[in-house]
Amino acid sequence: MVPLRRLLKHKTLAPLLAQAASLLGPGWRIEISEAQGAATPDAAAIHAFPLHIDAVPVGFLHLIAPASTSQSAPSLPVDKAGPLLVTCLESLLAGEFLRRSLASEVLLKYRELSLLHRATVSLNQSLRPRDVALALLAESQRDDSPAEVGMIFLQSPDGGPSLPVAAFGPSEACDLAAVAHSTLFSDIVKTRKGEIINDLGSDQRWRNEAPLQSLLLSPLVAAGRCVGMLVLACVAPMRFEASHLLHVGTLTTVAGIALGNALHFEAVQTLINSLMQALATAIDARDPFTAGHSHRVARLGVALARVVHHDRTYFPEVVFSPSDLEELLYAGLLHDVGKIGVREEVLTKSSRLPKAHLDIIGHRLALRAQLTGQAAAPDFEALSRINTADSLSREDAAIIARLGAEALRLADNCAVPLLTQEEIASLLIPRGNLTAEERREIERHPAESFRILQHIPFPGNMGRLLSIISQHHERLDGSGYPAGLKAESILLQSRIIAIVDIYDAITMARHYKPALPRTKALAILWQEAENGRIDARLVELLDQNIQAIEADCEALPDRPDFADYLA
Repeated sequence: MVPLRRLLKHKTLAPLLAQAASLLGPGWRIEISEAQGAATPDAAAIHAFPLHIDAVPVGFLHLIAPASTSQSAPSLPVDKAGPLLVTCLESLLAGEFLRRSLASEVLLKYRELSLLHRATVSLNQSLRPRDVALALLAESQRDDSPAEVGMIFLQSPDGGPSLPVAAFGPSEACDLAAVAHSTLFSDIVKTRKGEIINDLGSDQRWRNEAPLQSLLLSPLVAAGRCVGMLVLACVAPMRFEASHLLHVGTLTTVAGIALGNALHFEAVQTLINSLMQALATAIDARDPFTAGHSHRVARLGVALARVVHHDRTYFPEVVFSPSDLEELLYAGLLHDVGKIGVREEVLTKSSRLPKAHLDIIGHRLALRAQLTGQAAAPDFEALSRINTADSLSREDAAIIARLGAEALRLADNCAVPLLTQEEIASLLIPRGNLTAEERREIERHPAESFRILQHIPFPGNMGRLLSIISQHHERLDGSGYPAGLKAESILLQSRIIAIVDIYDAITMARHYKPALPRTKALAILWQEAENGRIDARLVELLDQNIQAIEADCEALPDRPDFADYLA
């Protein structure tokens, strides 16, 4: 209860008491105290009347008679003056008490609104559940709570045990995580109502799961479901008060909504990531030689981007955010999605001519041997070697020219060429095994990727995803495809994907070539950089950090936490 001296203001009380004293007569005095007894040591007679607020005693009114007996008879009888004055005073007390109660309630609401505003801002700054939990712990420590330790638990989505995600204080030393195994904890999860237990030893729901004296538990509720719990605890004998639960309850109300949003966002992100992983796997599965290529490119790209993020020599101005790395990961996973429209025989082509076609040429050579006696085996072996070679030498071109000039003379002077013009053109491909038409079909895949993916509503933090994918075969000198972009027009992320795409293609076995060692792959990348086709700075960083990058590539999980990864 508020002291009387704070409820009865002097400027209001003094005129009333002076007027009442004048009614009693000369020498009478009126005093108010919070306890019964003589107000002055020389008082001859004191008449005390209790004062109440809402029937609760708060003090006493003292009518003090004068010391001189000749002046002892009051003008107004004490038994009338006292109750009248008590009524007036109690009316003043009730009004002031009501005013103070209203002011206190308004102040409490203002503080609650201020807390809601501050908590709404601080708890909704991130869509990562761990960030929300850390923000809640920080807010819970700003109050005058006696809590020595605290912990946030998140409910397992599959109905498993609640798991701690953040804590403050010596939580491990006092085994605060064990609180989640108590009946008390499970009861609050079910009821979704916060509680204070200041004497844990007397609570039947507590079986000494941890060396604690008191607990404050407040559930985190989202969409009618308990998604987590804030636990504050005291190791020493200290007491939580109702105001602490009210304060924490306001925080957990906001935090529950923020955490629900974060968990929903995380679930959506997990679904998107799973779909992207599945799509990349489906694309790579079309060709057993490229199985896992998209996943490796995605991880190598992220690992190289991390090196760029921390580099202060070649890219001091570049800073990648967690969202940037997530975008790059998806770009790597989907960079070859356009190959879904490439014919199987082109995509998996392992030689200039199919084996069955080469066998037909072998039959012609055998027929020539029968007609002319010229051995077929040497020429067939040469053609078989040329058919699977990565590049064409002058000697090989001469062999093809010689055989292409020959014809078989059959009956009726019918001439059958040993090699058709189409066969000659395929065997004379300078590098690789694709004809010009087949290469154009392959080179359409970045544009096809854009066409396929442009209808997917990717999150707002992936606004450059399609550009990264469509540019990953562009080259700094303008010799790339599909748009022939030059250096200033090619995104840094596209340059990263381009380099790791080449690196993985070289170091992994393909239809037309064996896997080459790391040193050979880096040598080829350096040659491309010296020719002005790819970014030499990125090649330098890849070369300097290749072991760490490959280790990161292997260790990176399917759903990485990029905020921790960049730390």
